[in-house]
Amino acid sequence: MGTAPSSVPAAAAPARARRWREPRKPGFWPLALFFTLFVVFLYGPMAVIVTLSFQGPEGGLTFPMRGVSLHWFGQLAEGLGVVDIGAALWRSLGLGAAVMALTVLCAVPAGLALRKPMRGAGALFYTAVASLIMPSIIVSLGIGLEFRLLDGLIKAVLERLGMTAELESYGTALGLYTSALGAHLSWTLPFGLLIMLAVFNRFDRAWEEAARDLGASPWQGFWHVVLPIIGPSVVGIAMFGFTLSWDEIARTSQAIGDVNTLPLELQGLTTTVTTPAIYALGTVTMAVSFSVMGLTLAAGRWMARRRRGG
Repeated sequence: MGTAPSSVPAAAAPARARRWREPRKPGFWPLALFFTLFVVFLYGPMAVIVTLSFQGPEGGLTFPMRGVSLHWFGQLAEGLGVVDIGAALWRSLGLGAAVMALTVLCAVPAGLALRKPMRGAGALFYTAVASLIMPSIIVSLGIGLEFRLLDGLIKAVLERLGMTAELESYGTALGLYTSALGAHLSWTLPFGLLIMLAVFNRFDRAWEEAARDLGASPWQGFWHVVLPIIGPSVVGIAMFGFTLSWDEIARTSQAIGDVNTLPLELQGLTTTVTTPAIYALGTVTMAVSFSVMGLTLAAGRWMARRRRGG
């Protein structure tokens, strides 16, 4: 009895070896080539940017590399001309965190609400996801115009009320946590809602009924039963919210006001910076994105393991 577990891998090894020796089907190699080209096309540009960012002080924007160093990361820390990269980085992080939190706080209750049949549910759903089919730049222009109209209304009200000092000091309602936040939420909320609808479509409501039978209130049933089960999906929505906001350009360009996020600064620098410092900035941006995804995956696995009692 004690040797049974070890005999299973021993028996499986010859079977795996036989499978490797079997001739490939005719369609294997074209599909393998297509997959290889897909991976190279997807990750090749990232690898090139990361590699060139570690060039020496004499390095340029193309191969061959001239030395290996952290010189351009030091240049990035000192600043790139008049652009304050550090401030743009913190603005993007703050906006991404706000978008992440609001996406979760709105998508989860919306998914819960749409589980039940109610009048107008179809219209509400299509209204929520309509922004996904609109060109991003059009959405940005519309939000920018909306807030400029709001500026005109606020100024008219201040003038009508005789509040001269407030009128002179008033700038614009366009800003990082107003128009830009709304523009990003128009992109992230539909994704969050679609994910939650898929999650609750597979959710076994018998768990909630068992909690109610044991005397739990609706809030207790959600907090102690539903949320731990859907927790990994909620973490995934948070990741989607942050990463979609982190690299968004089109929806931000006309709705940001007088400040820029890091992607907008990066877009502007591509026409003015002619050193590998621009690659160093791209490497830092990718590092932040992969760090967030790594933390999200770790949190999702931890929640899944905790749910299983492992």
